[in-house]
Amino acid sequence: MKRRDFLTTTAASMAGAWALPGAAWGQTAKPRASANGRLNIAMIGAGNIASMALGGCKSENIVAMADVDQTMLDRQAAKPAYTKTRMFKDFRVMLDTMEKEIDAVCINTPDHTHFVATMDAMQRGMHVCTQKPLTHDIWQARTLKKAKDHYGVVTNMAVQGHTFDGIREMREWYEAGVLGQVSEVHSYRPGPKWFDNEGKPSEYWQKPDTFPPPTQDVPSHLDWDLWKGPSAADLGYNAMYHPRLWRAHNAFGLGMLGDWMPHVADAPVSILDLYDPVVVELEAIEGGNEWIVPNAARVRWEFPARGDKDACVFYWYNGSGKDYRPAQPERWTHGKMPSSGSLWVGDKQLGFTDHRSNKPRLGDREAMRVLRNGGAPNEVYPRIKGGPFREWIDAIKGDGPEPGANFDFAAPFTEMMLLGVLAVRHGGRIEWDPKKGVTNRPELNQFLKEPVRPGWEYGLDL
Repeated sequence: MKRRDFLTTTAASMAGAWALPGAAWGQTAKPRASANGRLNIAMIGAGNIASMALGGCKSENIVAMADVDQTMLDRQAAKPAYTKTRMFKDFRVMLDTMEKEIDAVCINTPDHTHFVATMDAMQRGMHVCTQKPLTHDIWQARTLKKAKDHYGVVTNMAVQGHTFDGIREMREWYEAGVLGQVSEVHSYRPGPKWFDNEGKPSEYWQKPDTFPPPTQDVPSHLDWDLWKGPSAADLGYNAMYHPRLWRAHNAFGLGMLGDWMPHVADAPVSILDLYDPVVVELEAIEGGNEWIVPNAARVRWEFPARGDKDACVFYWYNGSGKDYRPAQPERWTHGKMPSSGSLWVGDKQLGFTDHRSNKPRLGDREAMRVLRNGGAPNEVYPRIKGGPFREWIDAIKGDGPEPGANFDFAAPFTEMMLLGVLAVRHGGRIEWDPKKGVTNRPELNQFLKEPVRPGWEYGLDL
């Protein structure tokens, strides 16, 4: 198999901060070479979450799939829609073999392989749509942002809420001054849920009895070495990792922050420009260790004034109990607050968006009634139909704007989220400078770029 010489950069140089985006929802993408007819799309990761990508891309040609688990490939190959789709175990072999036949790639793998799969496709000039969270470390996020600019491909992070009408409606309210200045945002979601309602182990979250889990025999249908991909963690196979259970383990997933924060906090982060905090601090935690994510966490980010926006404090909560969800404000007049979402504290009105950054409302019931009965601002931002994959496909063909969750947005958002992960894993207060890194605890800067196994070094030399 031919391999390219992929150049790497170091984590120590945090230089090269990007210009942070506003709303990309009105920009028009340039037409691409595949503007006429169907795109040839490949899937990296063919099972589980890939169903979202396959459904979103059903109008196009699915020409190839790669998956380290043969059962996932066999399941797809048995479907009439994919009888002509070529199946591969190693995505690198797929991209080498079919490089001239593939226009675009969907990345549907566990978090720790998002970067290498996305980067490999981009370096071949292929458009990419990657599941959230975009990357597993901050260096990876910054590198994908640089790669977008360098290779000129259409990029997207597959967060459904970023295409919903509600996030656009909330931006219109905010920009019209309905909320006033927002000084605090509280984003929250219960979980991780280790057991289902019947007391059985969860489909996505399970804890081993010992850490790390003991090594088990690798199933014949799984290539464990390929599944680990770039991860330098010296871990043998255990059924606690694959399938679906990897997100609870620090080596492979990012816990609730990686799983749900990209959905819940999408609206406040993008609308309020919450990208470069000066402080991130873990305020409370329950459980967790160097191997496994905690049962609950509360993290605070502090943001300075940003243009005409006042300083703002952002909180993330996951878990259960009063310490892991915001207190209900007196100004909230709808009854009990929802079990998850984002509470916006404005000096004029409270706002709220749900767990998909959708269905906005004001905290005051009467004010909400007035808004819905002729008092809402005019529609400003074009609405998107069909979800993130349709938005991405249209942009590639030149039939629509650049996706709103393109890497100019997704990379800074992911960096902000990963600073929360850093606080959860190492505790205490982190003082942050986007050019210098962690300034009060420089020993944490080693975690901004994770070590990778030899042969998996992807980077960008600019």
